[in-house]
Amino acid sequence: MFNDTVIKEIEAIKEKYPDPKSALLSSLYIAQREFDWLSNEAMSAVAGALNLPEATVRGTASFYSMFRHRPMGRHLVQLCTNISCMILGSEKLVDFLEARYGVKPGETTEDGRFSLVIMECIGACGTAP
Repeated sequence: MFNDTVIKEIEAIKEKYPDPKSALLSSLYIAQREFDWLSNEAMSAVAGALNLPEATVRGTASFYSMFRHRPMGRHLVQLCTNISCMILGSEKLVDFLEARYGVKPGETTEDGRFSLVIMECIGACGTAP
């Protein structure tokens, strides 16, 4: 699945660490860069390249919000609707984005330009939403 350049890049990262798990995040970034998102096949390829269980790779990829698990638009709009953001109007922003771009959370506009993703928390409670 990976071309020779990507395999060499992952191998170079692996060499920096005594444990291949340490190269996992960087390898997932590389896979996402190559395919724009992490398909099951891409995660399997990362597992094979690092000689790690697929469950470890999938668990790590699903834990972090920076990894995409389906094709996304060119612009990714991530909006937190946790309590701090909700109090400060994030629900109104969701309504506005839905009306303005005709997209529901988890969807991409028909032209492929924007994807709207609701986040559990983006760590900006002090500047919410």
